[in-house]
Amino acid sequence: MIRIPCYDDTIKKEMEEFDMWSRAQLKGRAKVTFKRNYWKCILISLLLTLIAGGSGAASSSVSSATSSLHGSDNQTSSSYRSEDNWDDDTLGDFEAGFEDGFKDGLSAANTGAAGGVMAVAIAAGIFLLVFLVIFVIAVLIDVFIVNPLEVGCRRFFIRNLNEPAQIGNIGYGFDNNYRNVAKTMFFRDLFTVLWSLLFVIPGIVKAYEYMMIPYLLADNPQMTKEQAFAESKRMMQGQKWKAFVLDLSFIGWYILSGLTLGILAIFYVSPYVNATHAALYEALCYANPAGSNGFTQQADPVNSPFQQENV
Repeated sequence: MIRIPCYDDTIKKEMEEFDMWSRAQLKGRAKVTFKRNYWKCILISLLLTLIAGGSGAASSSVSSATSSLHGSDNQTSSSYRSEDNWDDDTLGDFEAGFEDGFKDGLSAANTGAAGGVMAVAIAAGIFLLVFLVIFVIAVLIDVFIVNPLEVGCRRFFIRNLNEPAQIGNIGYGFDNNYRNVAKTMFFRDLFTVLWSLLFVIPGIVKAYEYMMIPYLLADNPQMTKEQAFAESKRMMQGQKWKAFVLDLSFIGWYILSGLTLGILAIFYVSPYVNATHAALYEALCYANPAGSNGFTQQADPVNSPFQQENV
């Protein structure tokens, strides 16, 4: 594939001068753009937060199912113990009935142990079935609803950088090459989870390597899975640590959000962070000789984030 520069020598010189991007630069641009379209940015950020918390809801459902099963086991054990109580009226002569009583006790104990094992096996089977059903439903919702919604929300913030974006952008992933969007985002999640199994750090590194995939699909949903992964990897080459530090720079805002019980996150922090990530994508796009998706893009000196320093 022939790569054609998407910017002129002036923009290239500015990028080299500013080392492509800086945290202050991205945050300044994000503040201006999300405040310009404040309430819509809040709504989209709240939606992103809710869809990201879907897995938490599934986990709580599994927990409640487990508690219910444990409660059922306790009731069964209690019932069994009550039935196992000896009746004094049936003992008769203690000496004459001792041997028979002893044998009956052993028989009841063996029966009770077998019944207990059976009850545990049934409870475990029911729990496993409930867990599998919830897991499958959660995965299907994530693949076919949550991920395309995320792509639409990312598109909203990309568009909002240069003009007040509309709420309708959130449906972009459903209306444009939906199958490809769902498939590519599914493999992003799958690969991130698999890398995370090799301890936490590889998962974090890969999460930042795949960070631009939803933005790339929001710009060009026709990109294949292979193109999206390769392009995101190329854009984040040498940028992962800087992006990680960028996220760490919001830690003070997250602490304040916790102190306000999440109110500050809803009305300021979340849209601020999402707008900053969109500005990062734009900065990396302008630093990319082939544009954001491997095709030629024309430089826009007015909307370029590198021109904001001179305004």
